[in-house]
Amino acid sequence: GAMRHLPYFCRGEVVKGFGRGSKELGIPTANFSEQVVESFPSDISTGIYYGWACVGNGDVHKMVLSIGWNPFYKNIKKSVETHIIHTFKEDFYGEILSIVITGYIRPEKNFDSL
Repeated sequence: GAMRHLPYFCRGEVVKGFGRGSKELGIPTANFSEQVVESFPSDISTGIYYGWACVGNGDVHKMVLSIGWNPFYKNIKKSVETHIIHTFKEDFYGEILSIVITGYIRPEKNFDSL
Protein backbone atom coordinates (compact mmCIF):
# COMPACT_ATOMS: atom_id res chain seq x y z
CA GLY A 1 0.00 0.00 0.00
CA ALA A 2 2.84 2.45 0.65
CA MET A 3 4.88 2.31 -2.54
CA ARG A 4 2.29 1.12 -5.08
CA HIS A 5 0.82 4.63 -5.48
CA LEU A 6 4.14 6.50 -5.76
CA PRO A 7 4.89 8.96 -7.09
CA TYR A 8 1.61 10.52 -5.99
CA PHE A 9 0.68 14.03 -7.13
CA CYS A 10 -1.81 16.14 -5.22
CA ARG A 11 -2.87 19.75 -4.97
CA GLY A 12 -5.36 21.58 -2.85
CA GLU A 13 -6.06 24.57 -0.69
CA VAL A 14 -4.20 24.95 2.60
CA VAL A 15 -6.68 24.98 5.50
CA LYS A 16 -6.31 25.56 9.23
CA GLY A 17 -5.32 22.35 10.99
CA PHE A 18 -5.34 21.52 14.68
CA GLY A 19 -2.78 24.21 15.54
CA ARG A 20 -0.47 21.65 17.14
CA GLY A 21 2.39 21.31 14.68
CA SER A 22 3.73 24.82 15.11
CA LYS A 23 2.51 25.56 18.62
CA GLU A 24 3.28 22.34 20.47
CA LEU A 25 5.97 20.72 18.37
CA GLY A 26 7.74 23.56 16.55
CA ILE A 27 7.09 21.76 13.26
CA PRO A 28 4.61 23.79 11.20
CA THR A 29 2.46 21.83 8.78
CA ALA A 30 0.27 22.78 5.85
CA ASN A 31 -2.99 20.85 6.01
CA PHE A 32 -5.29 19.77 3.20
CA SER A 33 -9.09 19.95 3.47
CA GLU A 34 -11.14 16.83 4.23
CA GLN A 35 -12.18 16.67 0.56
CA VAL A 36 -8.55 16.49 -0.60
CA VAL A 37 -7.72 13.90 2.09
CA GLU A 38 -10.69 11.80 0.95
CA SER A 39 -9.39 11.94 -2.65
CA PHE A 40 -6.22 10.03 -1.68
CA PRO A 41 -6.29 6.32 -2.62
CA SER A 42 -8.20 4.56 0.17
CA ASP A 43 -5.57 1.82 0.37
CA ILE A 44 -2.52 4.09 0.62
CA SER A 45 -0.66 3.18 3.80
CA THR A 46 -0.76 5.61 6.68
CA GLY A 47 2.64 6.83 7.78
CA ILE A 48 5.41 9.27 7.03
CA TYR A 49 6.44 10.05 3.47
CA TYR A 50 8.82 12.45 1.70
CA GLY A 51 8.83 14.38 -1.52
CA TRP A 52 8.51 17.89 -2.92
CA ALA A 53 6.12 20.77 -2.29
CA CYS A 54 5.30 24.14 -3.82
CA VAL A 55 3.04 26.86 -2.40
CA GLY A 56 1.19 28.88 -5.04
CA ASN A 57 3.64 29.68 -7.82
CA GLY A 58 6.60 29.69 -5.44
CA ASP A 59 9.76 27.63 -5.37
CA VAL A 60 9.81 23.87 -4.93
CA HIS A 61 11.10 22.63 -1.55
CA LYS A 62 11.76 19.30 0.12
CA MET A 63 8.94 18.10 2.37
CA VAL A 64 7.89 15.35 4.73
CA LEU A 65 4.27 14.36 5.04
CA SER A 66 2.10 12.53 7.55
CA ILE A 67 -0.92 10.55 6.37
CA GLY A 68 -3.07 9.13 9.12
CA TRP A 69 -4.76 9.57 12.46
CA ASN A 70 -1.84 10.75 14.63
CA PRO A 71 -2.26 8.10 17.36
CA PHE A 72 -0.76 10.33 20.08
CA TYR A 73 -3.58 12.84 19.53
CA LYS A 74 -6.25 10.16 18.89
CA ASN A 75 -7.64 11.93 15.81
CA ILE A 76 -11.05 10.75 14.60
CA LYS A 77 -10.53 11.84 10.97
CA LYS A 78 -7.58 10.97 8.77
CA SER A 79 -5.38 13.96 8.00
CA VAL A 80 -2.65 14.77 5.50
CA GLU A 81 -0.14 17.21 6.97
CA THR A 82 2.83 18.52 5.00
CA HIS A 83 5.96 19.93 6.67
CA ILE A 84 7.84 21.95 4.07
CA ILE A 85 11.58 22.15 4.74
CA HIS A 86 11.78 25.91 4.27
CA THR A 87 11.17 28.93 6.48
CA PHE A 88 8.18 30.97 5.33
CA LYS A 89 7.78 34.56 6.54
CA GLU A 90 4.03 34.17 7.11
CA ASP A 91 1.18 31.67 7.09
CA PHE A 92 -0.30 30.76 3.72
CA TYR A 93 -3.83 29.60 4.48
CA GLY A 94 -5.96 29.69 1.33
CA GLU A 95 -2.98 29.21 -1.00
CA ILE A 96 -2.77 26.18 -3.29
CA LEU A 97 -0.25 23.58 -2.11
CA SER A 98 1.07 21.22 -4.78
CA ILE A 99 2.94 18.12 -3.64
CA VAL A 100 4.53 15.04 -5.13
CA ILE A 101 5.11 12.16 -2.73
CA THR A 102 8.14 10.21 -3.89
CA GLY A 103 9.02 7.88 -1.00
CA TYR A 104 7.89 6.18 2.19
CA ILE A 105 9.78 6.54 5.49
CA ARG A 106 7.85 4.61 8.15
CA PRO A 107 4.42 3.71 9.51
CA GLU A 108 2.56 5.92 12.00
CA LYS A 109 3.72 5.57 15.60
CA ASN A 110 2.31 6.45 18.95
CA PHE A 111 4.58 8.28 21.39
CA ASP A 112 4.72 8.48 25.19
CA SER A 113 5.17 12.26 25.21
CA LEU A 114 5.47 15.30 22.94
